[in-house]
Amino acid sequence: MSKPISYYMVNGISLYRMVAVPLLIWLALSNQFYLFKWLITLGFFTDAVDGYLARRFGVNSRLGAMLDSIADDLNMGAAIVGLYIFNPDFFMNERVTLLILAGLYLAQNALALIKYKQLTSFHTYMAKTAAVLQGLFVIGFFFMGEPIYWLFYIAAAVTATGLIEEIILILRLEHSQNDIKGLFWLRKTQAK
Repeated sequence: MSKPISYYMVNGISLYRMVAVPLLIWLALSNQFYLFKWLITLGFFTDAVDGYLARRFGVNSRLGAMLDSIADDLNMGAAIVGLYIFNPDFFMNERVTLLILAGLYLAQNALALIKYKQLTSFHTYMAKTAAVLQGLFVIGFFFMGEPIYWLFYIAAAVTATGLIEEIILILRLEHSQNDIKGLFWLRKTQAK
């Protein structure tokens, strides 16, 4: 049975975000701020759209969830490169917070690779909330020209909490699963 066109459309959006990353990094390295800020905004916007479309058209898949997670990470990586290039002072002033987040991110991925032999695509509510806050911070930074510190600290706290939650999920789940709402919901389903 062939897959509907919406399946390819949704996965195509994630693929776009992945393919756009080298261009975004090149734009940042070339100091092309204006084009970079619009394309990074498009990346964050399409991140919000592809998940909605997958649910709307009922074309959720393991491949789609994995592509979405990888595209999210790559898009955020390009945003971090842009933050560093276009405002190195912010990056250096917040290096401790950023290093803590990077350490949690690397620990979560290393643990997933060791246990599951693949990256996770849990898509917890906490991770989704963190992604929205990260996107708002990055877009706000690039369009206002300066960091919104209160938003950065909220995004960092939610991101750290989400990464810790995912580490706990990896430790608790024997096999990787897609689209887990979070620890609270996992406990509720396991109690039944």
